[in-house]
Order: sequence, then structure tokens, then C-alpha cells
Amino acid sequence: MGWYCGNATKTQLVAQKEPNVWGLYDMHGNVWEWCHDWKSEDYPKGLVIDPIGPKIGSMRVYRGGCWSCQSLHCRSAFRNSSYPNIYGNSCGARIAFFAPEPIML
Repeated sequence: MGWYCGNATKTQLVAQKEPNVWGLYDMHGNVWEWCHDWKSEDYPKGLVIDPIGPKIGSMRVYRGGCWSCQSLHCRSAFRNSSYPNIYGNSCGARIAFFAPEPIML
């Protein structure tokens, strides 16, 4: 379902693997997804839905693993963080939009 160190050596084109059950591609692996959340040392433990992090901070959260990660890190629940001015070929952003009708890819 995703690109990781066992099947990729670089970033891959989007939608080359099967989508998840919601029809979303590349939610696990390929590139880390930068999030709006600031890093927090007191992130809730256990089952939570849409936790709200701090309003300010110095490091942003990214999730989902990338092409150079082990498969166990390629899941949306796996979080990491970095300074927002750091960049490379393993982080990206997901752009979402509402389509009134299904789009054929």
C-alpha cells in the first residue's frame, strides 16, 4: 500500500499503489506529511480523536513515514517533528479539495 525502504530508493509518483479504504493515495510512506500541529511534549497517551496541540512552538509535527523509513514507521499514527525551515526530498504536504462529483484518475 505504501513506499518504504523495502520497495523504494527515492520519492515515487503519486497514486502508483492502491488507495486506502477512503480512496486516498500515499497516506503511508513515500513522503512524510507536514502537519499544522506544533510539537508538544505532553501529547495525549492512549486513544484520542483530533487532539489539539499548543498554539505556538518551534517544531512542527510530520506523520506517515517516507520512502526511506522502515515499514513500521509508515503509518499515520507515527509522528516525528522538525523545525519548519528544514526541507528535503522526504517531506511534503497533502492538498485536499472538495470535488462535487467523483474524479476519474
